[in-house]
Amino acid sequence: MNSALQAMWQDSADDGSVRQRLYQVLRQSIIRMVLAPGQALSEKELADTLAISRQPVREAFIRLSEAGLVEVRPQRGTYVIRISRQAVLEARFVREALEVAVAREAAVEGMKPRALDELHELIERQRRCVDPEDYDRFFLLDEAFHRTLALGVDQQVAWKVTEEVKAQLDRVRYLSVPDSTPIRKLIDQHAAVVEAVDRRDGDAAEAAMRVHQREILQSLPELVQRFPAMFDVSAQPERGAVS
Repeated sequence: MNSALQAMWQDSADDGSVRQRLYQVLRQSIIRMVLAPGQALSEKELADTLAISRQPVREAFIRLSEAGLVEVRPQRGTYVIRISRQAVLEARFVREALEVAVAREAAVEGMKPRALDELHELIERQRRCVDPEDYDRFFLLDEAFHRTLALGVDQQVAWKVTEEVKAQLDRVRYLSVPDSTPIRKLIDQHAAVVEAVDRRDGDAAEAAMRVHQREILQSLPELVQRFPAMFDVSAQPERGAVS
């Protein structure tokens, strides 16, 4: 089993129950291509490698299947699903609708003061990822930015829905950095959203977030061409196909 996966498991030691830790670690491993599209996953091998029972592994596979990240084939095994171009486009559409609405509300209605301060701080921390090319750290801070924006206007459900739909989208976002989408460009887009929120300009906040959410439309065709083995462009994957 991949040593990077083992390291991620060790790093998650303080992150709650075994079931939740395992799901999050496997989800991030798929998003970051530690577990590659098309790769077979062994319930027994994972359990033995991480020194846990097989039951939480089985439960994690079910949740990952529901998220559209793995396919459980009865009597044949479990496989990481190739990236569905259609699922990416649908997830992007949903995420844009939610996050544009959140950005407008943050500007028009205002945010919790501490949350707005945190957004400024997160942008500065993101900028410190540019020169060392710390892409993994940037992705964590990027997630924190969007979560803070949503929770800063008490839109917990909007953030929960965003998290649920964006798994396939996150894999493409990870592939796109740094060649297709430099992180400096993404950080500048974050800053444009926060500047509009600071000015209480709802139209500008909405427009800045829309530009940000459509960035992936520029990189997706190129990524499909560069990494054909990672994509399934023929049809959407079946979700929740567990028996």
